[in-house]
Amino acid sequence: MGDQEADIERIKESARALKRIRDTFAERANPADGYAVDDLGSQKILDAFDKFGSNWKIRRRQLTEELERLHGITKGAAESYEALDHELAEALRRTDERQPKEAGK
Repeated sequence: MGDQEADIERIKESARALKRIRDTFAERANPADGYAVDDLGSQKILDAFDKFGSNWKIRRRQLTEELERLHGITKGAAESYEALDHELAEALRRTDERQPKEAGK
């Protein structure tokens, strides 16, 4: 069996970072909002901004959902590794506690 190591703190920080990115991304308004023809100088440019705004709204929602999913996966992985590490440590302690008794027989 190969030795494997998981940096649980790094995984937890990754989960927290994904959550921060998701929250920040979800709160960002449409960058194309609030412009008029006078601001941009052309109806054609304004139409392009409106199209961008529609796409931005759809894509932002999709990306926000994906970031939330990745946050959950990463957080769950950290929790699973931590629980497994704790269970393994407990099992090893119990084994170590039995060793002296068995050696004296």
